[in-house]
Amino acid sequence: MSWTDERVETLKTMWGEGKSASQIAKELGGVTRNAVIGKVHRLGLSNRTGGAGKAPAKDKPAETAKPRARAETAPAAAPAEPAKPIPPRRLIVPAGQPLPPQPSANEISPEALAKVNEIEKKAKKISLMELTERTCKWPVGDPATADFWFCGLPVQTGKPYCEAHVGVAFQPMSSRRDRRR
Repeated sequence: MSWTDERVETLKTMWGEGKSASQIAKELGGVTRNAVIGKVHRLGLSNRTGGAGKAPAKDKPAETAKPRARAETAPAAAPAEPAKPIPPRRLIVPAGQPLPPQPSANEISPEALAKVNEIEKKAKKISLMELTERTCKWPVGDPATADFWFCGLPVQTGKPYCEAHVGVAFQPMSSRRDRRR
């Protein structure tokens, strides 16, 4: 569908008569309500906040309406806001590159890490498409490489991971509270 001059004139006329974008789309055919709204916006037609269904004033045709310049809507003299500090950006590591040391990795107990290492030797090493609600969804490796897999062992009731991975992922509140001090 293309916007021919005839279709644009029909749109302008109906818009000026207060017809809704849905009504105009239906009348034109082959065009959606959103396409009509977009065309109205690009043409700079009035948004008709004064009430639907009312015809525009006789002395001012709808096609002469133009969008207001930006300078008209801006206040004359706005007070300058103080500069806000820019927060530090997080490091973006390209796929396939090793991640920098994570603070949470140092907080996990050595026993839990040893248990995870033993469990991952017994893991089923399943793909994303093989995951179910009963398989451990713990990801292992880099998703950008071919040797990426999920644990796949039976999950602990009410959790998305097996017993070993639950021990790493979910930590008791008291141990987290103690670390902050």
